Amino acid sequence: MSKPEKLHPATIVFNLIKGIKDSIFLIILVFVTMFDDHLLYAIFIVFFLLLLITGTSILSWSRFTYRIDGDELRLEYGIFIRKKRYISKNRIQSIDLTQNLLHRIFKLVKVEIETAGTGSEAEASLLALSLEDGEALRAELKTLKKNEEVEEETSTVPAETISRKRLIFAGATSGSIGVILALVGFVSSEVIRFIPNSFYDEAYKWLIGLGLLLMILMGIGVLLLVWLLGILGTMTKYWNFTVSKVGEDIVITHGLIEKKQITIPIRRIQAVGHVESVFRQPFGYCTVIAEIAGGSNEKGEQFSTVLFPVLKVDELNSFLQKFLPEYQADNRKMHSLPKRALKYYIARVFFPALLLLIAVGIVVPHFIWVPILLLIGSIILGVLQYKDTGHVMDGRKLSIRYRTLSKTTMVMNHKRIQALNKKQHFLHKRENLATIKLSIVGKMGLGKHYFVKELDEEELHHVADWYSYRGV
Repeated sequence: MSKPEKLHPATIVFNLIKGIKDSIFLIILVFVTMFDDHLLYAIFIVFFLLLLITGTSILSWSRFTYRIDGDELRLEYGIFIRKKRYISKNRIQSIDLTQNLLHRIFKLVKVEIETAGTGSEAEASLLALSLEDGEALRAELKTLKKNEEVEEETSTVPAETISRKRLIFAGATSGSIGVILALVGFVSSEVIRFIPNSFYDEAYKWLIGLGLLLMILMGIGVLLLVWLLGILGTMTKYWNFTVSKVGEDIVITHGLIEKKQITIPIRRIQAVGHVESVFRQPFGYCTVIAEIAGGSNEKGEQFSTVLFPVLKVDELNSFLQKFLPEYQADNRKMHSLPKRALKYYIARVFFPALLLLIAVGIVVPHFIWVPILLLIGSIILGVLQYKDTGHVMDGRKLSIRYRTLSKTTMVMNHKRIQALNKKQHFLHKRENLATIKLSIVGKMGLGKHYFVKELDEEELHHVADWYSYRGV
């Protein structure tokens, strides 16, 4: 690969699709504003725009080259202004291979290269290479063995694949119904402007004619449909989810429509944990996550990298023993919070619900039952947050547990913790309580922070001593 190479010609199609997608609102705007009086001009403008996008796509492909020269990947691109980018092999953190539906039809692959300084987008993105060229490029950049040797090695590496039954369960308990409803609400708010007022009058009369029972059944049906769409979306995303350990890397592959292969160097992992959502905790299941230093584009629970979508909590230790034994920890010995901390946890969620209750009581008193339920729920949530919060030190590892809505447990190695801070206001001082803040390197090289609130001050000093090596 010392000679400049071009991307696959199908890159033109991908560039064209991206260009049309970026211009779709402009195209709609042209048709909406000129449809009645100047339809011919609108067609001409859109045709010229499509012609311009096509020409730009062809030129972008023809002017893009890549090659490997020594220990560098060299890229040259740009239509009018030529740009050169040199990426050292030593700076490369991960190389991900992605295949959407078009890629898979034509046996192509998209190669995304990330470095320590990568932001929200990959450091370099090669839109379309043949599958063989993509794997060869990754092998060359990672200075791996020959393909035959890699295949022999990968046949014996530790691997775990999600079963179809658990994949359905993951979709059923994903909680994505709220996201889908929000998306539907957003789309409806945009489409609503183009619907005539007479439609609403007819729809209102139709709904009134249905009767209360049928309206309730329709509402249940809509929620059921949204829930099924959530299951379908989760299954599509995590289809055939497989995690394996190849040398010093964790390799994750998944996806039905868009197939992804993500490589995570173990040295980049800053913390490993598991999340028990309110839907999965009663069944004893969790999602295994990791915090990765750098700019990984793969996001899952709370924007962390998902190592496994759904796993039994009692299977967690065997999973970590297989892939990341250094993050195994005994969380059964968690130090819980003192009883005097309970009132702070209740107060934090109680007062916002109380303010809502007062506002609803003044403005729409006949809906007062809604904030009353939220008020009761906030008290229950505050108690759960208090009971589930804790920490434990196990040799060179620190485990912390906390709850927002989901219960999260994170394990951090001593050397990965960048800073430890103590926070204490005057009420805390009177009761010998304090909040501990632990910082690690997170996405895009930024800090990721964890808090254990209302910790006994003496316990906090033990953690501080452990962190400063005096307690080890």
